[in-house]
Amino acid sequence: MAAAAILPELATQVLIPVAAAVGIAFAVLQWVLVSKVRLTPERRADGGAAKTTGTSDYLIEEEEGLNDHNVVIKCAEIQSAISEGATSFLFTEYKYVGLFMGIFAILIFLFLGSVEGFSTKSQPCHYSKDKTCKPALANAIFSTIAFVLGAVTSLVSGFLGMKIATYANARTTLEARKGVGKAFITAFRSGAVMGFLLAASGLLVLYIAINLFGIYYGDDWEGLFEAITGYGLGGSSMALFGRVGGGIYTKAADVGADLVGKVERNIPEDDPRNPAVIADNVGDNVGDIAGMGSDLFGSYAESSCAALVVASISSFGINHEFTPMVYPLLVSSVGIIACLITTLFATDFFEIKAVNEIEPALKKQLIISTVVMTIGIALISWLGLPYTFTIFNFGVQKTVHSWQLFLCVAVGLWAGLIIGFVTEYYTSNAYSPVQDVADSCRTGAATNVIFGLALGYKSVIIPIFAIAFSIFLSFSLAAMYGVAVAALGMLSTIATGLAIDAYGPISDNAGGIAEMAGMSHRIRERTDALDAAGNTTAAIGKGFAIGSAALVSLALFGAFVSRAAISTVDVLTPKVFIGLIVGAMLPYWFSAMTMKSVGSAALKMVEEVRRQFNTIPGLMEGTTKPDYATCVKISTDASIKEMIPPGALVMLTPLIVGILFGVETLSGVLAGALVSGVQIAISASNTGGAWDNAKKYIEAGASEHARTLGPKGSDPHKAAVIGDTIGDPLKDTSGPSLNILIKLMAVESLVFAPFFATHGGILFKWL
Repeated sequence: MAAAAILPELATQVLIPVAAAVGIAFAVLQWVLVSKVRLTPERRADGGAAKTTGTSDYLIEEEEGLNDHNVVIKCAEIQSAISEGATSFLFTEYKYVGLFMGIFAILIFLFLGSVEGFSTKSQPCHYSKDKTCKPALANAIFSTIAFVLGAVTSLVSGFLGMKIATYANARTTLEARKGVGKAFITAFRSGAVMGFLLAASGLLVLYIAINLFGIYYGDDWEGLFEAITGYGLGGSSMALFGRVGGGIYTKAADVGADLVGKVERNIPEDDPRNPAVIADNVGDNVGDIAGMGSDLFGSYAESSCAALVVASISSFGINHEFTPMVYPLLVSSVGIIACLITTLFATDFFEIKAVNEIEPALKKQLIISTVVMTIGIALISWLGLPYTFTIFNFGVQKTVHSWQLFLCVAVGLWAGLIIGFVTEYYTSNAYSPVQDVADSCRTGAATNVIFGLALGYKSVIIPIFAIAFSIFLSFSLAAMYGVAVAALGMLSTIATGLAIDAYGPISDNAGGIAEMAGMSHRIRERTDALDAAGNTTAAIGKGFAIGSAALVSLALFGAFVSRAAISTVDVLTPKVFIGLIVGAMLPYWFSAMTMKSVGSAALKMVEEVRRQFNTIPGLMEGTTKPDYATCVKISTDASIKEMIPPGALVMLTPLIVGILFGVETLSGVLAGALVSGVQIAISASNTGGAWDNAKKYIEAGASEHARTLGPKGSDPHKAAVIGDTIGDPLKDTSGPSLNILIKLMAVESLVFAPFFATHGGILFKWL
């Protein structure tokens, strides 16, 4: 018997829920701090608006003699309109998604239950035939429960994130009157609420599920962790609808508002006269916050599940060693603590005093969290793993040492950072790639589009090498388990990653509210600076999501191949090759559907905005209010209707292929979708991000070069707006949804593997 881990089981059982509880408590604390910013005008004893004491906190409004009272009330009104729009959309979306979830849960139960003809007798285990395992019916029941748990956790985390963002947006605007540092802290703290809530609740629900399922499963860990994979499937299937639905919503409104407002009517972004402006701000919350939250939660749940499945048939599972078995959860627990320390650097240890300090502060978050986490992983690998153990590697047990597993997690973590910085280089307007794209606007929109596409394709090179290197190293060291924990390493700083990510849309909303409330241009400059930094960090977040999705789906693919008892995936057999080529086509089909959906929804939006400008008297003069509600309704209806076909494509493909063509063809489909999906996802996200920031570069006019292209309304600026509009569905709908496509098909295949292996491949059986 090999030496056991240093950390005893009891300590592990305490450490994981305590880390999750600390994460939740920290999120609540940040929320309390944000809520101290009042959205009601303060009154002085003599009836005037309150003046703040001291020189550092003076308000711009007071220098300029504006009435403070009205601005605060206006901000509160706009905030409640955005919040109501977002809440009503999510409730409508969840009604449809809930129905789908019910149907799919029944499918899981029927398919998995029928593997042994709904028998309640114990079966010989799949991997070790000499032992008996719980019946397939139990696996069906518990997989279904895990699926529902994952789906509900995913929806709740997305919804809470949206609530916090809409709670914080106006508060960020009001804090911007006191200076850029105060506004930054409010926006960042609100992002941290979401990051920590999601990381901690994802970990806690998974931990509780493992312990509760364990009461029934007892010593049958193989069955227990196979049933737990349903958790990852639930998380990702909800994320798919959240991402696609939210992405269509936000971009339909954005494209409609930009094309008519900026290009045709020459009014600024977020101008209150623009009928689509509320829908646009609602969209930031439902797409970038609720969608992103569900997406990263799905990645996290799946990478944990992939690692647990492989571990359950390795020495950890065979010898029932609890501490090393839940090593993936220990990594996540340490991640929460590491991110907590990191967050304090942004909010408490250093204060931002100038606009140019914002982006470096956000980048420091990524570096600090990575460094702290590396130390944390080393510690937990030393304490939580025996020095020598074996890992299941396609039918044989491979001997691995604990330091090799540390390297696997660390390589994923650092590869994530590299992908993040490469993404930043290609999408931030501080560097030459975006400046070249901006420069190409001199000769019109066509050259802008050509340069932007070229940038996107080029930006794929280094991230793919980083992913390839981490796969090679982690697979060589610890087989598929190594790849799964590398993905987990990339996601171990998820709390910080999400905080930075959610910060972007909150700042974007804050700028919109400042414009709509008629605040001074100096405040708008501050919120624009916050927003520009947020745009780049959002691109970094998407890079992380795509990189981790590639690793996760490969790990799930490995687990699927083992579970479906495929000895080798041979590309030269026609069954596999046809799967490969069809799988590589799926991301294109999926992107076509989502792009077309945004296009047709935007078309309706443009027509409605034009109609209002042409028929409502006094709208351009600002004497009458536009009809915001109709635009919100157009976005809601379009996104609910349009999210079903792409969702169905992703969810039904593995079922149809597995049942009709069998597991070999399905393995080809998964490999093909992974290989082509990652490339399109990275290039689409970076192309869109670069066009967006090229437009912002011209608008800000911060350098001599930028001033030669501007000001707003010039021909190069109009060309940049067109590029930005084309890039919108690429970077916020198709690109980010693709990483869910590759993960979801893999995890779904893994959950249904017992059924496909027993009853799949009907067509080939007949031929």
